[in-house]
Amino acid sequence: MAKTKAALTLAALLTTVCASVAPAQAAPSGSGECTYPAKPIKGTPWALQRVLLDRLWEHTRGRTADGRPVRVAVIDTGVDVVNPQLTDAVDPKSGADLLSGPSDQLKGPTVDPVGHGTKVAGIVAARPRPGTGFVGLAPESVVIPIRQNDERGTGTSHTLALAIRKAVQDGADVINVSQDTAQPLLPDSDLERAVKEALARDVVVIASAGNDGLDGNVKKTYPAAYEGVLAVAASDRNNERAPFSQPGDFIGVAAPGVEMVSTVPGGGQCVDNGTSFSAPYVAGVAALLRAKHPDWKQHQIVAQIEQTAERTSEDRDRYVGWGVVDPVRALAEDSRPVDAVHPQRPPAREARTPTVPGLAAGESRQEREERIATYAVGGAGVLVAVIAGVGVVARDRRERVRARGPVS
Repeated sequence: MAKTKAALTLAALLTTVCASVAPAQAAPSGSGECTYPAKPIKGTPWALQRVLLDRLWEHTRGRTADGRPVRVAVIDTGVDVVNPQLTDAVDPKSGADLLSGPSDQLKGPTVDPVGHGTKVAGIVAARPRPGTGFVGLAPESVVIPIRQNDERGTGTSHTLALAIRKAVQDGADVINVSQDTAQPLLPDSDLERAVKEALARDVVVIASAGNDGLDGNVKKTYPAAYEGVLAVAASDRNNERAPFSQPGDFIGVAAPGVEMVSTVPGGGQCVDNGTSFSAPYVAGVAALLRAKHPDWKQHQIVAQIEQTAERTSEDRDRYVGWGVVDPVRALAEDSRPVDAVHPQRPPAREARTPTVPGLAAGESRQEREERIATYAVGGAGVLVAVIAGVGVVARDRRERVRARGPVS
């Protein structure tokens, strides 16, 4: 069913509810507006093209050896189950709506008027479907939908803490939080206690880093910066940090977060940007690891993802952490559990002879025109990346989650 124009405007405003206990994402590429339902995107997204899915799913697609699906809690704006790629991916008997009251027309964790949570859930667990190359990284895992934010940024650090506790209560193996708060919280806050409780119950907690990276300031965001949480930054097609991705010493890994394809309410897919979509990419890998190694502890799952990431330096980096997540390597180099990540040298890159584009000798007119066209396209791509980064920050700042009242 098509949305009204007003509803579409609200949905467009909230594409970034993950940076303050609000989703962390950027404006969609193209028109900047994602309408739903949407048409299926037929091709395979670039973030999946870089993964050999047959190798990734050699042992599991999100179920343990005894057939139990791994449970991934998506704490967000709700998860739509009308989209056929998510209908069987969501457990409708679990989760909660922490925002709706008796007088609200829209209520329930499987209602997502914003679309943010539906995109996050799709990256983790969307089922394969004819007509599209998009699929979740763990397409046999199950999503626990928990709605605790909306287009107005109604969610608070308190409702986020409640959501984490609800996820644990409902048997989550992995919790994805594509939201954050940039407001400082007092030590031993309710949110911090909820995170510690989840970790103590052996739950993997993954959170997006936020989208305020364009200002160049290094700062902590929560819950990503809490000890034990795997904080995820956004990377681009070249494994570089996306310009909008929040840097900091708390970053664990980076994952694709630019031009990310995922499910939207009602059906189909759209394209969006932000660390909100990097986090569930990693959550999908965590779900596969939990399925393959149900005896591994939560800190070992995190260490495995960090240890097998594609590195650009020997040590941890404030922009991409230990590197860009490598899903296949994480599932392949797993002969024994890793208790803690350790420095290692990145693989040597093949030396290339530098060329000077302006001195191409003996080229034909056609070759020269093709070369100039290539440069023009490349320059346009850089401009689009910068514009997308600015859009991400603007959206996040509009939709910050408030940490209401004193936080204990």
